[in-house]
Formats: sequence, C-alpha cells, structure tokens
Amino acid sequence: MVFSTEPVWSEVSDDFTTECEDAVVYADFEQETVLHEGPIRVLGNGWVELPSGRLLSPNAVHHVDPQTE
Repeated sequence: MVFSTEPVWSEVSDDFTTECEDAVVYADFEQETVLHEGPIRVLGNGWVELPSGRLLSPNAVHHVDPQTE
C-alpha cells in the first residue's frame, strides 16, 4: 500500500472554487448588512476570499449575490 505525505485537498481544491467578477456579500437575510461588494472567490470549504487576501468566515456570510450586467 502506498501513502502520500502530501494532502489531496490541494490538488482538487480548484475544482470547488468559484470566482465572481462582481458580487455582493451579505451578512443577513434582509440584505441590510453588506460585507463586501466587488470581486470574490468562494473556496470549497465555504470561506469567501476578498481581493485583499482577507477571508470571510462561512459563519459570517449569509449569502452571496453575483451581479450580472
């Protein structure tokens, strides 16, 4: 049996990552609290990555609305 010392997640993580050029990230259902507007990456583990490198926890984000033109 062969075991790898490298985690498999790094190889498949891009398959579960969604990028959005323009989106609004809300902290509540009523859409009153906006956490971010602009480009984002939603990672496979549910975290939202902002262009600055900051990560928003899945517990802080209620939903993301992609903006289409």
